[in-house]
Formats: sequence, structure tokens, C-alpha cells
Amino acid sequence: MAHELNRRAFMTSSAALMTAGAMTETQAAEALPLGAVPRAKKPALVRGAFFYPPKQVVLDGKCEDSWSQHKWFTWPGNQFEPEAQQRKFEGQLANITRDLTLTLDIDRAPIYTDAAIHAFIADVEAKKPDALLLFNFWNSFSAKIYPILDAFEGPIILYHPVGANHQLPPERFRTEKGMQYIHGIEHWDALERGLRSVHAKTRMAQSRLLRVSGRLDRETEDHVEFFDLPVHGVPSEYFNDIFDATELTREMGRMATSVRRRAKKVTDLEEKAFLDAVRAHAAVLEIMDKFDADAITIDCLFLKHRKPCLSFALNNGALVPCGCENDLNATLTLMLGANLFGRGGFQHNPEFDTEENRYFASHCTCTTKLHGPDGKDAPYALRPFFHQMPKTLALDVDWPEGEPITLAKYHRDGDRLDAWRGEIVGSPGCPPTGGCATRVLATIDNVDDICSIYAGPHPAVWCGDFARHVKTFAELYQLEISTNC
Repeated sequence: MAHELNRRAFMTSSAALMTAGAMTETQAAEALPLGAVPRAKKPALVRGAFFYPPKQVVLDGKCEDSWSQHKWFTWPGNQFEPEAQQRKFEGQLANITRDLTLTLDIDRAPIYTDAAIHAFIADVEAKKPDALLLFNFWNSFSAKIYPILDAFEGPIILYHPVGANHQLPPERFRTEKGMQYIHGIEHWDALERGLRSVHAKTRMAQSRLLRVSGRLDRETEDHVEFFDLPVHGVPSEYFNDIFDATELTREMGRMATSVRRRAKKVTDLEEKAFLDAVRAHAAVLEIMDKFDADAITIDCLFLKHRKPCLSFALNNGALVPCGCENDLNATLTLMLGANLFGRGGFQHNPEFDTEENRYFASHCTCTTKLHGPDGKDAPYALRPFFHQMPKTLALDVDWPEGEPITLAKYHRDGDRLDAWRGEIVGSPGCPPTGGCATRVLATIDNVDDICSIYAGPHPAVWCGDFARHVKTFAELYQLEISTNC
């Protein structure tokens, strides 16, 4: 049974490689293997509407505002062409949501009467969507939208184009809790941040986290209330037994060869380290499958030759979050980033260069897929895990100098988030730095004392500029946040 499942998992990885990159079997064997495949989720329901009066309604003096007697086009004026703008927005929404698990239920006809607003509210109450998406194209309609805000607690994304307002934006829009207020000029990236937040939160609520702990002697159940996320705990012996029963297969041998062949350098690792690493990957896949898990964290430091560093690197790159050292906050952070950014994160221990005011991140499970599952592999070397015998395999990944970096952490205690934007300085060697297999050095924007951003052990970093995604998520779901955005 175990042998068949492991073989099926590795055959799936090889097939995915060949399909994704139109690779031959030989080419797939030479590329860095993929990790597990994320499990399918049901789409979030986003209910939406556009708010503006059709041109003829205004010309007939039938618009429900104080300007109707003058047949007056208040801001944005009679040349804004809201119908054409709606079509443009609908096209952008189709592009933004193409790869997101969202169902958009947006009225095609604009809403411009109080009666239609009440009908919209009744429909929202009946359908119970996961979020609202509102587009206010008419200055005098801002107050007409307030009953919708009263009726729905959030999250709400409200897009209000510049020029569709007069004077200061409505104070309620700017300060409403549980709402992302976008007041800009074709700010598609802000719209995407909001919709990605809904996508991420809904996917988290449909996920299941597995904790493998040496402190447990029986299976346990826990629950993360904010994400509505079940957490199943099992003793470490479960994983150890699966590993010990896993026999090396041809596919595992090919994976070990591929990992070694792609490395720019291999230091002080014997053949057994490669074979143990791929057996650990098979064991991770199997235990996740057995407990129907979308993510996993393992009490991994003292697993000896069974340490899953390679497996965690592969899986995080494939957006199947794997957290080290049975750290719940770290794993939830990786899960949030995978769903919110579409990239795998690097859980690490932080250090600080106080002479240069720089941030230093180091650990042993860094993915090579720094730019997402479809991106190229970052260059990497192979070296032993730094802290104990035996010499198990870990990746030493080169991070790209000059690219943006995002540092984030979710705190279950208090439902808090940290999100910091910076720039990658590079991956300093060891020596002269210490730490662990992968090391990343970065500057953090607008931070005078780098130590002031310390949020405890095991935050995560991502290659890319995503701190504003985290801030938007915090706005929509009413979390406290520390950030430089």
C-alpha cells in the first residue's frame, strides 16, 4: 500500500513536469522535481453591482438625487460614459480572477434607485456571499450605498474612481471596518489585492492542517478560529513508521538524480543523504494523503536521517505549505502567503546586521521556485543540514539581488499580522555568515532600527512585493497589522 502510494505520487510529479513544460521524459528527469499538487477548493461567492444612472434617466430628470430637477450630470460628468467604463471593468475582472477560485455574481444592469438597492440587499441576505464588490460611479450615490454597508458586515471591496466624487471622499468609506476602499485611477492592482484576499481567506477555511509532533502520544483535534481551519495532530511515530516502510522506487531514484544534477555544487553529502531525502518526500506525501491534509508541519529537528528538508522545499514551491518545527503560526503564515501571493514562502529564523541595518533570514527548507510554481528554478547548492548528525540534505538557494522581498508573519494569539517590504541584498556565503543552509540578506524600507521589526521566531519571506496584499487582507478581515506600507 505505502509502496503503491509513493509510486503514484512520484509518477504524478513526473507527469506534471512533462505536461507543464512540454518536457520529454528525459528532460523531466533532468529538471528539479515538483512537490505535491494542491487540493481543489470550492470558489468563493462575490456578489457585486455597479452604481450609476443610465444617461437617459438623467436626461429625463428621473435620477434619484438632488440634481434631477436640473437634469444634471453630477461628477463624474456627462463625458465619463459609465456604461463603457463598466465594460472595461468587467474585462479587467475577468483577467484578474482567471486563476482565482472565485465566482463573481455581478449585476449587469446598473443600480440607481433606492428600491433596487433594497432588492440587492435582500438578494445578498438570501445568498450569503463571502464578500461584496461594489463600484460607485456617481458622486451623489455615495450615501445611497450606506444601507448596504449597514446590512453586510464585510468583507466589502468598494471601488470609487477618482472624479466620481466631489471634494473629500466620504469619511465612512475611508474608515469603514472590514472594507477596502479603492479611490484611484484604474487601480487594477488594488482590485486584485482585494479579490486575492477573498480567494485566500475562503481557501484557508476549506483547508486542513496536519501537525506531526514528538510531544503527542495520540491523535488530537484543534481549530484556528479566525481561519475556521481544522488542525489534526498525530505523534511523530506515525511519520517515522511511514518513512521506515518506504522502499526506494525507480521514480525516487530519478528524483534524487535530478536534484543532484541541477545543483551548482554539492558539499559533504553521501549518496544515502539523497536517498533518505526522497524517501522523506514520499513519506510526507503519504501522511498528508492519509489525513487529507492541505498543509503540514512536523517536529522535524530530531528526526535524524528522516528530516524532510527537501520535501518541504519542493512542496512549498508547488504551493503546498510545509512548516518546520511543528510551528503553527509559521505554517499558517505559509498557507496565507501561498493562497494570497501564489508563491511559496521561506520560513526562517531571523537575525540582524545592526552595523548595516539589514535583515538576515536563514533556514533549511527554502524553495527554488522563488517566482512561483511556473517560474524558473533559482540556482542552488546542496549541503548538509547545519545543526546535527547525520548529514542530511538541504538546499542552499541563491536569492536574486535587487528584487523586492516581503517579510510577513501571522500571530494566532490576537489575530495579528506583520508585513514588511524590502529589497534583497543577496545570499551571503557561509562562512563568513552562519545560520543554516539558505541565507538571505535584505534591507527593509523606512525602518530606522532593523531590530524593531522582530516578531518572534519563524516568520516567512517571499521574493516579490506583496506587503500591500497583506495590508489589504488585514483591512478586509479586521486584523491588527504592523507594516511599513
